[in-house]
Amino acid sequence: MIKEYAPEPLTDFSKEENKRAFEQALELVKSQFGKEYPLIINGERIFTEKKIVSYNPSKKDEVVGVVSKATQELADRAIKEAAEVFEEWKNWAPDARARLLFKAAAIMRRRKHEMSATMVYEAGKSWVEADADTAEAIDFMEYYGRQMIRLGGSMPVTPIPGETNDNYYIPLGVGIIIPPWNFPLAILTGMTTGAVVAGNTVILKPASATPVIAAKFMEIMEEAGMPKGVINFLPGSGGEVGDFLVEHPLTRFISFTGSKEVGLRIFQKASQIAPGQKWIKRVVAEMGGKDAVLVHKDADLEAAAQAIVVSAFGYQGQKCSAGSRAIIHKDVYDVVLEKVVEKTKALKKGNPEDGSVFLGPVVDKNAFDNINRYIEIGKNEARLVLGGNSDDSVGYFIEPTIFADVDSRAVIGQEEIFGPVLSVIKAEDIDDGIRIFNDTEYGLTGSLFAKDRAIIERCRKELHCGNLYFNRKSTGAIVGAHPFGGFNMSGTDSKTGSEDYLLLFMQAKSISEVL
Repeated sequence: MIKEYAPEPLTDFSKEENKRAFEQALELVKSQFGKEYPLIINGERIFTEKKIVSYNPSKKDEVVGVVSKATQELADRAIKEAAEVFEEWKNWAPDARARLLFKAAAIMRRRKHEMSATMVYEAGKSWVEADADTAEAIDFMEYYGRQMIRLGGSMPVTPIPGETNDNYYIPLGVGIIIPPWNFPLAILTGMTTGAVVAGNTVILKPASATPVIAAKFMEIMEEAGMPKGVINFLPGSGGEVGDFLVEHPLTRFISFTGSKEVGLRIFQKASQIAPGQKWIKRVVAEMGGKDAVLVHKDADLEAAAQAIVVSAFGYQGQKCSAGSRAIIHKDVYDVVLEKVVEKTKALKKGNPEDGSVFLGPVVDKNAFDNINRYIEIGKNEARLVLGGNSDDSVGYFIEPTIFADVDSRAVIGQEEIFGPVLSVIKAEDIDDGIRIFNDTEYGLTGSLFAKDRAIIERCRKELHCGNLYFNRKSTGAIVGAHPFGGFNMSGTDSKTGSEDYLLLFMQAKSISEVL
């Protein structure tokens, strides 16, 4: 009997034994620095001449690992072999596929600190952020396994005398999985295992900034007994390998998480029919946000300020769910702004190898340069009240930066910065606050802090985003509890961690027989 899903508990690092265990995991991962990881195509390990070098963003010259880089020729081979393996994998019983996920979840749970420590070094995550990332990866496998068991049989249909009627979900085919670097284990795991447990085979093209944690994910899946060729590991450049895979006639679907620009490019390319293609490619995309925390005048101001800080600066603001806008009622604007600045000043910054650090580096030089470009724009658009400085002499560190009196239509009030930059906007009243909240091309997450029940009920309907939270931060969706995905340019509202998600990788087949 499969037990009900329950979220993986987070590690309490205030306990000395947990702290020591994590420090040992950091030492283990450090002892593996410089290790080379191959491509994996149908179970075969392939080392190529060209490499992707993964650096520690806290110490930019420190090599975490080296991963072989795929070519178009290898990508073509991977997708053709995945198509052959699909013909066998699709016939595996749904509960058998689910048991593979449960086994992988158990292995990942045993290696939990190692996986988290890898992300501290490779992605610049704090202990707490990395631990939550690994816990979410485990949650996805536990949850999707149970969902596949539920979806594995015939779905209910209306009975008709003289007939037997069935409605089954069957897998699609070969999919391309393109996960992001900011949740390099959790989102990668959810995207990959969700598609696989539904009966598809996949090509996993990890983010070039975080390929080592992806290689360790592959180790776990192999140890769990995943058949060869079901998951093929193919790091490579987006322009060369990514586009090729998206355009390939054997590609049945693309599952993508990343920027709006890349997501729209994938949509455009996937819409073109390649010679020999027999289907319309399905695209599942999550593409970012410009999320807001809206504070009404009757709110708990202390709780609101704390949520604004955590939403804006957790993992250096490198989350699509980050609350990068704070929209505050004019009557409490100055008080809340003062509290936010005070709490932000108290955040400990530095190398997240130190477990007490809250705010570490941004992921790489491209991110560092892009965020600094927005900070310079902000200096000309609004009032800088905190931060604005950066230092890349050792690692890619940017101070948490707060701009006040931001016009809602300013560049920093509209565009996704994906870094530790908060825009604080004054609202005249709740009507103005709702207008500003919705005045963006995105619609992913958001929060409202208020006590007035009528306003809460109104905002339940009028705040337009896929994940809306009342009196809590805008980040930290829990698998199964907070189905995740957004509106508008935030993507296809895929609702990861929900009962609907696996259906994106399947199609319904209705069968009727006259008796």
